[in-house]
Amino acid sequence: MPTQTYFDPLPQTSQRSEIRLALPSKGRMEEETRDFLNACGLSVNKVNPRQYIAQIDDIPNLEIWFQRSADVVRKVRDGDVDLGIVGFDTVVEYRGPGDDVVIIHDALGYGHCHLSVAVPEDWSEVNSVADLAALAASRQSQRPLRVVSKYERQTTAFLEKHGIQPHRILHADGALEAAPQMGSADFIIDLVSSGVTLRENRLKQIEGGQLLQSQMVFIGNRAALTRRPEVLAVTRQMLERIEAHLRAVEHETIIANVRGSSPEEVAQKVFDQPDLGGLQGPTISRVYLRDADDTGWYAITIVVRKDRLHQSIEQLRRIGGSGVLVLPITYIFEEEPHRWVRLLDVLGIER
Repeated sequence: MPTQTYFDPLPQTSQRSEIRLALPSKGRMEEETRDFLNACGLSVNKVNPRQYIAQIDDIPNLEIWFQRSADVVRKVRDGDVDLGIVGFDTVVEYRGPGDDVVIIHDALGYGHCHLSVAVPEDWSEVNSVADLAALAASRQSQRPLRVVSKYERQTTAFLEKHGIQPHRILHADGALEAAPQMGSADFIIDLVSSGVTLRENRLKQIEGGQLLQSQMVFIGNRAALTRRPEVLAVTRQMLERIEAHLRAVEHETIIANVRGSSPEEVAQKVFDQPDLGGLQGPTISRVYLRDADDTGWYAITIVVRKDRLHQSIEQLRRIGGSGVLVLPITYIFEEEPHRWVRLLDVLGIER
C-alpha cells in the first residue's frame, strides 16, 4: 500500500517566516488607508491595481494583503494574517467570543461613522427606541418587525436588550437604505457617516438608537504578537510611526523673533503667557544681525496645538514677537508611545 502524505491547508502563523498585514480592498476605505499609511511614512507599493499582495518598502519582510473588511478581521482572528487595519464596527461584529484579536491602536483618526437604527420618516409615532419597542409589541398579532442589517450579531444583541419583540433580522450586502421604501424591510440598522443618504431615502435616526461609534483601528493576532518576536518588532515600528504622525497632525511649529537681554529673560516672557510653553518648553537661540550694534534679539521655536494657533500668535505679539513663521510638522516621536506600553500590558509581556 503506498504511503499517503497529508498537508495542512491552513498553516499556523508560527510556521510562516513572512509577516502579513491585511488592509481593506477596493473603494474609499482602501484609498483612505493607503493615504494614511503614506502620511505615516509607510507607503504601500501596489504596482497592479488588480493584485491582492503588495509591499511596504521600508519594512521588507512585511506582506500587504488586500481583503474585504470582514475578512480582515476573520483572517487576523484565525492567524492567516498577523496584523490588520479595519473599522472598529467590523472588529466588534467578527472578532468572535475569544481574545484572539487584539486592538493595538483604537483611534487612527479616519473612517468615522456610527452604527444606528433608522426608521421611515413617516413613522411619526416612532422617535425613540422605546417607541420602536412599543410598535413591535403592538404588532404581535401580525407579523414581526423586519429589520435589515449587515451586522447581525450586534443587531440581535441590541434588539433583545431593548425588548424590541417580535422581530425578524434580514441580511443584505448592498445598499440597505432602499429596503423600507421597497417594502422588503420595515427599518434598517446600518453605518451612518453624515446622514445625507438616510435623509435622501426618507429615513430618520431615533433617540437611543446608536449601537456604537466607529473609526479605523489597528489590530493584531494575539498568538503572533506573543510567540513571534519579529511580528512584535514590526508592530512597534508601525505603531511608532502612526503615533508620531497622529500627534504631529494636531500641532504646528511657530518661530518668532523676540527682543530680550538674555535667553532666560525671553524664556520667562514666554512662560508668563498662558499655554505658550510648547511641548516641554521653548527653544531659544541668538539672532545675529548685520548691524553689530543691534543686539538682544532671540529666535524662539515652540510647538503648539492647531486649535490654539491664533491665540499663541497673539500671545507672542504681546511679548514683542515679530517675523512669526508657522510650519507644519511631519512627525512628533515620543520617548515611548503610551499605546505600546498598553499593548505590552494586554499581551502580558514585561517591558
